[in-house]
Amino acid sequence: MKNYRETQRSPAKHLPSIVMVGILHVAVGYALVSGLARKVVEVIKAPLETKIIEEIKKPIEDTPPPPPPKLAAPPPPFIPPPEVNIQVPVQAQQAPTITTVTTTKPPPGPPPKAAPAPAAPPAPPGPVVRKNVKPVGEIVRPVFPRQAIRDGIQSGNVVAHLVIRPDGTVSEVRIIRARPPRIFDREVIRALSQWRFAPEAVGFIGEVDIDFKLSD
Repeated sequence: MKNYRETQRSPAKHLPSIVMVGILHVAVGYALVSGLARKVVEVIKAPLETKIIEEIKKPIEDTPPPPPPKLAAPPPPFIPPPEVNIQVPVQAQQAPTITTVTTTKPPPGPPPKAAPAPAAPPAPPGPVVRKNVKPVGEIVRPVFPRQAIRDGIQSGNVVAHLVIRPDGTVSEVRIIRARPPRIFDREVIRALSQWRFAPEAVGFIGEVDIDFKLSD
């Protein structure tokens, strides 16, 4: 630190700077005395001349207009040639004779009749119903139904058909007519199914008419 301070304080190191400052002051003083500075100011204040440079335009050459297009000449109008009538001699020809022959057809007859449809075969004859058949042995009679008694019914009638086998037993009981309906049917079927008839070679159908009357 001590060497640095001593080197900074030595006047020999700052001598060039002091000389340059002294020369600069001498020059400025000389310029003021001799009027050089005034001339410099006058030169700066002198008016500046400005010139406007115009752009030189090239003259436009006059070019002639293009020639008009050549038009083709129109074709001449069509003139039809004159018509010439030439008379041709006409030879007289005999017209042919046309004879028409008409043939008369007989009127159409009536359409053929359709063959008659074959007649339906006759229905096979039904079995012969024997009326008022009587069983053999003990006869089981139908009982007046209790339901009819409750409903206040006191009489009735039933017509039934019995399908009888060849051995004489009853295979089916069919109610044909009942008055009043469905009141005595069950009792009639129960009783007549127990009937027996004399055996025959072929079975048959028997009809039975039964009256119902409530006895006192």
